Amino acid sequence: MVDYHAANNQSSTGGVQTYMEQENDWDRDLLLDPAWEKQQRKTFTAWCNSHLRKAGTQIDNIEEDFRDGLKLMLLLEVISGERLPKPERGKMRVHKINNVNKALDFIASKGVKLVSIGAEEIVDGNAKMTLGMIWTIILRFAIQDISVEETSAKEGLLLWCQRKTAPYKNVNVQNFHISWKDGLAFNALIHRHRPDLIDYDSLRKDDPVTNLNNAFEVAEKHLDIPKMLDAEDIVNTARPDEKAIMTYVSSFYHAFSGAQKAETAANRICKVLAVNQENEQMMEDYEKLASDLLEWIRRTIPWLENRTQEKTVNDMQAKQEDFRDYRCVHKPPKVQEKCQLEISFNTLQTKLRLSSRPAFMPSEGRMVSDINGAWHTLEGAEKGYEEWILSEIRRLERLEHLAEKFHQKAAIHESWTDGKEAMLTQKDYETSTLSEVKALLKKHEAFESDLAAHQDRVEQIAAIAQELNELDYYDSASVNTRCQKICDQWDVLGALTQSRKESLERTEKQLESIDELYLEYAKRAAPFNNWMEGAMEDLQDMFIVHNIEEIQGLITAHEQFKSTLPEANKEREAIQAIQAEVQKIAQSNGIKLSGANPYTTITPESIDNKWEKAMQMVPQRDSALQEELNKQNSNDTLRAKFATQANAVGAYIQAKMEEIGRISIEMNGTLEDQLTSLKDYQDTIISYQPEINTLEGDHQLIQEALIFDNQYTSYTMEHLRVGWEQLLTTIARTINEVENQILTRDAKGISQEQLFEYRASFNHFDKDHSGALQAEEFKACLISLGYDVENDKQGDTEFARIMSIVDPNGSGAVTFQAFIDYMSRETTDTDTADQVIASFKILAADKNFITADELRRELPPDQAEYCIARMAPYTGPDAAPGALDYMSFSTALYGESDL
Repeated sequence: MVDYHAANNQSSTGGVQTYMEQENDWDRDLLLDPAWEKQQRKTFTAWCNSHLRKAGTQIDNIEEDFRDGLKLMLLLEVISGERLPKPERGKMRVHKINNVNKALDFIASKGVKLVSIGAEEIVDGNAKMTLGMIWTIILRFAIQDISVEETSAKEGLLLWCQRKTAPYKNVNVQNFHISWKDGLAFNALIHRHRPDLIDYDSLRKDDPVTNLNNAFEVAEKHLDIPKMLDAEDIVNTARPDEKAIMTYVSSFYHAFSGAQKAETAANRICKVLAVNQENEQMMEDYEKLASDLLEWIRRTIPWLENRTQEKTVNDMQAKQEDFRDYRCVHKPPKVQEKCQLEISFNTLQTKLRLSSRPAFMPSEGRMVSDINGAWHTLEGAEKGYEEWILSEIRRLERLEHLAEKFHQKAAIHESWTDGKEAMLTQKDYETSTLSEVKALLKKHEAFESDLAAHQDRVEQIAAIAQELNELDYYDSASVNTRCQKICDQWDVLGALTQSRKESLERTEKQLESIDELYLEYAKRAAPFNNWMEGAMEDLQDMFIVHNIEEIQGLITAHEQFKSTLPEANKEREAIQAIQAEVQKIAQSNGIKLSGANPYTTITPESIDNKWEKAMQMVPQRDSALQEELNKQNSNDTLRAKFATQANAVGAYIQAKMEEIGRISIEMNGTLEDQLTSLKDYQDTIISYQPEINTLEGDHQLIQEALIFDNQYTSYTMEHLRVGWEQLLTTIARTINEVENQILTRDAKGISQEQLFEYRASFNHFDKDHSGALQAEEFKACLISLGYDVENDKQGDTEFARIMSIVDPNGSGAVTFQAFIDYMSRETTDTDTADQVIASFKILAADKNFITADELRRELPPDQAEYCIARMAPYTGPDAAPGALDYMSFSTALYGESDL
């Protein structure tokens, strides 16, 4: 017996390797299931006869008719198309063994590993070994060459069956035994390729015998596939024999192999068209998202540039609240849209490069740079609008304070001037005695002193009115009117005072009696009274401060004022002593006083009353200042709290930005590992969002407290918001770069080691770690990889050609993505326009044009209509009615012509 364990030679047709060794392990000691053996006998016999009949013969008993080796050699010649050595015609056992060995040698020469099958078993009529040999021949010549989408042999045949029967109800092909028992799978294969032969809808799953007989009879009658099994053999077996079913199904595959070529061509076209349709949808989505974002920016900027002034602080604070709502509610989704827009654009460009399509050029004004420019303008408008709101709040707050102060001082002045004109215009001195005239003169002198003391108040009123006008106070008209009235009245009072003085002086020579004590009282009481009025006015004066230093300054001034009160009280007691002296003298000399002091209207009672009132105001002022000090201390606490958090957040953002820069250069592991690590890192950063929200809350408290500065930190909320948005955008861009590298690797078939090598070379020459190579750095990198781009005329020309590929915009820098795109293009193959044209030519039956009916028959409906709508009419000399030009259409898909 000849042992063929070592017979693993390569055939002359291309060195076919040993395949499907598990299927060939035909254990000589293992008994076949009787039902399976019966099915194999029938199937293998029918299969052999389907080929032997081409030579005008057949077999009846598979283990008997191959014993002499003659028909076995004939079978191999028919199915291989090759001549075997001349057989020996002797009848002796040795002749038969030699013939069988010639056949087995031929099988072994085709790369088939014959396990435990020897010529002696075949000559002796060993049924198990004979069936095993025939199964080996079937595997090698009927099943091995089946190839479907990079799978071959048994797996390829199974995948072919699954693809062909997928649209049919009640058919689920998972194997080559029980999946075929009900007969629907056989009928589905026939109907898929020849729907005119089978009425599939009339078949029932619960009638397998009818289904199987129908398929076998139709195949034998119309497809020239002999009946290899009986329906009852399959139905009455719990698990039909897998080899028998595979042999039968392979006959269907070869019968429909012509249709398979057309399907492969259609699949290639579908794949190319699907990529093109997906890219077009991404382009439409980008255009719409870009248009919507630009429209939102266009509508928002005028609102931010509106500088319509409000009349009150409350109105401006309402605007501030609207702006805060815009910042926290309306803008964040737009930040996400902008980030997603950049990611979509980069992904689309990567897919276009990977599929050898022209780069996507958005509509005018919708480039990423245009959107970034518009976004920059928006942020500038935001900053200006926020600064304007804060300055307007300060201005209106100042205006309200000044207006209240103006009206307070004006009311005091108007109260003082009330009746002064009538007093100055009376003629009482004409009928007065000498003493009375002298008294009137002295009284007038006291009035002049009082008038001079009020000059400062009038000037203050005018200065406040002027400041209100300069600050554009909304009610400036009424302020100006009131101020003008006070100034005009003041001029009249001055003129009247001068006129009365002159009248009194004309009669002074006739008036001699003067009451020194009254005069002294009047002269001292008037300024003291004016001082008390000024002190009361100051004690009631409103104040506005923004920090602890300012309120402490007011407290210091107030303490200084209180330190003067003992001296003022002494003056009050001295004035009251003068009046007491007057009373004493009058009583001592029996003088009857005519009434009040003729030189002044200020009575001792009024001085005491004002003094008491002023003394009551002092503790009230103390309380108000202390309350404001507490408020400023609270504000300082808010400043410190915000500063502590802001400094921590600022440092966190800075650290994370630096870490992302290092990670993008130093990442190790597979791209998937890098992507997972980056997404985990992104989740870590996003988990920090509550800290940002907490800081926003503290910032809102500061704004509500009208705090405008913070000496504890150099960070502002605006700076931190921009930094946070940049951090989120940077990590999203880094993730997108790795995703694009994965797309490139998978599409181009680049190994992980190649990517690591590319990354190592790129990083080595990226000296400044900028993420891009300058032209000279890129040239040095190419030279290190073996490219001939030395500094000579030929090298410069080649380098210029490469730079035009990796840097089409002429920026002078090469990104890592462009680098690996070029390297992968140099080392891998992709679909080309010529391949697509060849695929269309198959569908068109080798014609130079294709028809709409052919497209609809071979392609899915949506892709068929896509082609019909875009293909130009064919105008060649062999054109037929309705002919379409698939050649120009194919070149247009790859940017070689216009679509």
